Amino acid sequence: MQISSSVTTVDFSQKSSGMKSLFTEKLSKDEVSELREQITQNAHAYSQLSLSVQTNILSTQDQFANDYKDFQSFLSGVGYEGKPIAELSKDEVAALVSEDGIFGVTQTSERVANFVINGSGGDESMMRAGREGMIRGFKEAEKMWGGELPEISQKTMSKAIEMVDMAMNDLGFSILDQEA
Repeated sequence: MQISSSVTTVDFSQKSSGMKSLFTEKLSKDEVSELREQITQNAHAYSQLSLSVQTNILSTQDQFANDYKDFQSFLSGVGYEGKPIAELSKDEVAALVSEDGIFGVTQTSERVANFVINGSGGDESMMRAGREGMIRGFKEAEKMWGGELPEISQKTMSKAIEMVDMAMNDLGFSILDQEA
């Protein structure tokens, strides 16, 4: 005898005359034990599945909340204090990525280059490592993107590398890698 947790609904509005209930049959002790075990297993599976769904929903919500908090922190860190990104109009987004916008080529490349330049403390090997890290990060972003990045990203990266190269030159370092 097999029972399942996927029980179909019973229409009790129909008369039960002529229907023989399973409850009128006598069950052996072994059948009762088997039914108990199946009920226990089905209840366990059902509660485990239900709790799993709840846990996944909560962890997804928690992960989303954490990701959102991290993203908001990043935005604040780069100086963006405007409306939440998801609430922006098309024109507002266009202004953010315009040439003079906070996420435009100029300001974004300056942030990236200044991170490398200031982080190096004027040390040539650190500046070279930072420059290489920028290039490697750009290539990894292309892999994640699945090909060539949008033009704005390419311009930003080119300008950031150019700024680091100019800083290296200003500090008296050869732009060409001496080890190459």
